[in-house]
Amino acid sequence: MRDGATDCVKWGRGDVPSGPTMVVAFKGWNDAGNAASAALNYLAHDSDRRLIAELDPENFYDFQSHRPQIAVVEGELSKIEWPRNVFHEVEVAGLATGALLLEGEEPSMHWGTFCDAIIHVAKECEVENVVMLGALLADVPHTRPSTINSIATDPEIVEGLGFRAANYEGPTGITGVVQNAFEEAGLRACSLWAAVPHYVAATPNPPAALALVHAFEGVTGADIDVAELEASAERFRDQVSAAVAQDDEISGYVRTLEESADEEDASLGASQLPSGDAIAQEILRYLRKQDNGG
Repeated sequence: MRDGATDCVKWGRGDVPSGPTMVVAFKGWNDAGNAASAALNYLAHDSDRRLIAELDPENFYDFQSHRPQIAVVEGELSKIEWPRNVFHEVEVAGLATGALLLEGEEPSMHWGTFCDAIIHVAKECEVENVVMLGALLADVPHTRPSTINSIATDPEIVEGLGFRAANYEGPTGITGVVQNAFEEAGLRACSLWAAVPHYVAATPNPPAALALVHAFEGVTGADIDVAELEASAERFRDQVSAAVAQDDEISGYVRTLEESADEEDASLGASQLPSGDAIAQEILRYLRKQDNGG
């Protein structure tokens, strides 16, 4: 445990939970389409949250690049919101000991100390199992269910659930570093990553969030009422499909992705396809027009 790690933890009032499943999602690099953070928040949408702990942001952020947010009301400063990493206890159907949700923001610095502080909270709460949620941009169509890639400290955690074993070498976000810390601390942990269509990356993505919630159910045995999220996912697909239908080139591109997905072949002739940026701009333009009643 690095010096100062435990001092970074600000405990809430009341007793700490005993043996909950920890669920982790970080905004930013690890959260394409806001899918991971949306999935984590959906787990608590039917339950009261109880604050367990919070990490002091002072040691983990460069506030010139990750600035606090302020609210000014009628010329008076009413509040300042700092980057937060907060642990809440919630009840989740199917989990006898409940869940400990860590909703966070990727830190700018001192990642090792940041991980140690999280491990400290996990051990104080007698956490044995951890599920981390992430979302990545991929060449996948919005018309197919989001693919889930998994990384697990113990293959038995995800065995038989139909996830794809992740194969990757390159830069990582805080999610990968925290999972490695869990493994070194002897905790069972898995990461579940939803594939988000890169051409609608700037839009909140309910279908990817839904896929993560279903994957969480498979890993933990939880039983989540997903009716509300399913309705949001269906509306999202309908909106994007309507936008795609406005442009023959984009429609052809999506059909190519569909064929690739159906064949489980990720190789595409990128030189023959319109740019992802151009597609995203066209779709966002359409969705804004719809939101404005156009």
